[in-house]
Amino acid sequence: MEASLGIQMDEPMAFSPQRDRSQAEGSLKKNEQNFKLAGVKKDIEKLYEAVPQLGNVFKIKDKIGEGTFSSVYLATAQLQVGPEEKIALKHLIPTSHPVRIAAELQCLTVAGGQDNVMGVKYCFRKNDHVVIAMPYLEHESFLDILNSLSFQEVREYMFNLFKALKRIHQFGIVHRDVKPSNFLYNRRLKKYALVDFGLAQGTHDTKIELLKFVQSEAQQERCSQNKSHIITGNKIPLSGPVPKELDQQSTTKASVKRPYTNAQIQTKQGKDGKEGSVGLSVQRSVFGERNFNIHSSISHESPAVKLMKQSKTVDVLSRKLATKKKAISAKVMNSGVMRKTATSCPASLTCDCYATDKVCSICLSSIRRQQVAPRAGTPGFRAPEVLTKCPNQTTAIDMWSAGVIFLSLLSGRYPFYKASDDLTALAQIMTIRGSRETIQAAKTFGKSILCSKEVPAQDLRKLCERLRGMDSNTPKLTSDIQGPASHQPAVSEKTDHKASRLIQTPPGQYSGNSFKKGDSNSCGCCFDEYTTNLEGWNEVPDEAYDLLDKLLDLNPASRITAEAALLHPFFKDMSL
Repeated sequence: MEASLGIQMDEPMAFSPQRDRSQAEGSLKKNEQNFKLAGVKKDIEKLYEAVPQLGNVFKIKDKIGEGTFSSVYLATAQLQVGPEEKIALKHLIPTSHPVRIAAELQCLTVAGGQDNVMGVKYCFRKNDHVVIAMPYLEHESFLDILNSLSFQEVREYMFNLFKALKRIHQFGIVHRDVKPSNFLYNRRLKKYALVDFGLAQGTHDTKIELLKFVQSEAQQERCSQNKSHIITGNKIPLSGPVPKELDQQSTTKASVKRPYTNAQIQTKQGKDGKEGSVGLSVQRSVFGERNFNIHSSISHESPAVKLMKQSKTVDVLSRKLATKKKAISAKVMNSGVMRKTATSCPASLTCDCYATDKVCSICLSSIRRQQVAPRAGTPGFRAPEVLTKCPNQTTAIDMWSAGVIFLSLLSGRYPFYKASDDLTALAQIMTIRGSRETIQAAKTFGKSILCSKEVPAQDLRKLCERLRGMDSNTPKLTSDIQGPASHQPAVSEKTDHKASRLIQTPPGQYSGNSFKKGDSNSCGCCFDEYTTNLEGWNEVPDEAYDLLDKLLDLNPASRITAEAALLHPFFKDMSL
């Protein structure tokens, strides 16, 4: 009886669907890991082949990061005496512009190495391959630790970020890509490092000589671009030679139905917006994050603003010839100045908007002056003046990005903003800062914004407390308090048009366990999973929200500087 009973109990366990499923998942994960390891090993071998001298100095251990324009490897320096030294090797892709590479190196050597700014130890080059060797700082994922940080740790984080920004701004460096993944944080050692100057630009008085050269070169490109390049669909420009990048893109993207308009052509930026050659702007693929703005460079559509699309291909050359037969004048607004511009609407035109109340992108391209301004950066962290293509951008754009980081820290939400294009991103900013305030601020830097609905500004304290779940009027669940940072953005395209819906967003929309033990990027600190450190969060001072308000000032001219932020009462008991 016992034997038969044992058989009856064992058989269901042996053929349990759940058990088989778990075994299959485990086998799949193991195969994926093996495939990944094989790929990493192959990449390391290729790097040794491309830059042979690396093998004489370093032993490359692992690949720890990968982006569109560079890959990062963990290596150890083979020293004759003493312990092995960990080094981060940044391998730039061969197509990176030499001037840009040199400018990034100069930023690291001149401004780096102190005040939480990453320095450089060595640089290797073989033909068109460049490898930058930097000190390796073990760090943790911002999302993993966001809701486990105490309020004091948040103060220290922001204080050290402002120290780094003050340092680079003193040299006239605009980082342009300030975000958590570019500000490394070792929680156990309390060490910080601002990294990745691949997008850096110089102010008018920058002390980085190569940034001056890059800036003047970009201005020349923009001037020539304004004069000659008008592109429709995958047709050739009306005048001037076809740039190589455009020629390649026109052949590879012939399936795109929406035409590229004159206003949508920007100076191509080699590394996430680095200016170097004229072409269609392509947004950088951010390592560890989805690029939600990938379509913004070819279309500025939003739920509220859409351009009418053409259904038939228009021969640009025939349209140009037809302009001599008939022309009308149209008023155009640019930077608040009205001017008359001659444009054409021939009777033989095949676009959809002729003789109707519609305006297609073809006609817009012929009457609207091209707006070209730097747009490099990560979606969700771009300042209003960047979204509205203000040509005069300063170090204030870095302070706005720091404000968005501070907003995530106070609200417990990352990413805070999530938009598919610049106009939607601007609408999301309006939901927090107010539509009337945004329109008024835009006038100060020569931009006119039209909004179909007036949205009031939010109280930053009430907003952050509600999102974090600290509001006394909001019932708290255990899962709301003891959970990792929400993957759900505080403002998405579903909430950008209704502020009331934003306030009612529940704070506990977590998606899975974001804490990973044994992560290669972790600094080895032992923090309990799903644990929120509530120390200090029940008494957040008004100074915190006052600083946040000054960081998120819609007017870049009056936005607080890094130097002034370090002297803010929020940091009254902290010393430089």
